[in-house]
Amino acid sequence: MSRALAFGAVAVTAAAVIGSAGCSTNSTTSTTITVGAASSLTDVFAQIGDDFTRANPHITVRFTFAGSSSLAEQIVQGAPIDVFASAGTSSMQPLIDSQAVTDARAFASNSLQIAVPPGNPAGVTGLADLPGVTLLVCQEQVPCGGAAQRLFEKNSLSVSPASLEPDVRSVLTKIEADEADAGIVYVTDVRAAGDSVMGISIPDDQNVATLLQAAVVTDSAHRDAALAFVSFLNSPDAQARLAAAGFAAP
Repeated sequence: MSRALAFGAVAVTAAAVIGSAGCSTNSTTSTTITVGAASSLTDVFAQIGDDFTRANPHITVRFTFAGSSSLAEQIVQGAPIDVFASAGTSSMQPLIDSQAVTDARAFASNSLQIAVPPGNPAGVTGLADLPGVTLLVCQEQVPCGGAAQRLFEKNSLSVSPASLEPDVRSVLTKIEADEADAGIVYVTDVRAAGDSVMGISIPDDQNVATLLQAAVVTDSAHRDAALAFVSFLNSPDAQARLAAAGFAAP
């Protein structure tokens, strides 16, 4: 069985060790762990990785970003991932049930927003406008897609998306390129995109939330380091980064 990660994932590395951040292995041996994280976490995990690096200089952390369902499938197939950080429970729970991961912990929550191209050429003002525009959403097996389906059901909306994208970043990229009138993404993605898209808020009573979880992959050869990273996500420093990026408390 192949131990290679899928080629479509985006990877970044940061050097880190477990120490003053409140998680210690009492070891100075260099270790490398791979954190497979949902694409919606790309920007904030880069920052958290830097914090982890400064606090802990002897572990190298390699981030690989992709859709949560894709990462979960890679873990089942034996990919060398030590920590799984999912954008929703739908991708994490089957791994918990099958004992493919352990020590799952919630570290943040997120909600949805309508993303439109700059200037909002289709004049989208809210959910009621979505059936009449070119709409992009994530595939339903991806947390952002499952959340979008719950959003539509909650608000009795009948929509026919023009495309079902593999992850939330793919939706956002196409909206940035003005390839569609609107897309359903996370609040945090609109914030991270800056002026390249506009966000149309969804009222709290119409919106849905997703719970982000991180867990140690059971087959990890670096359990102590992996568990330390999972624990670090609930540290004050990491929680401050998440809040600044628009994530809510779990």
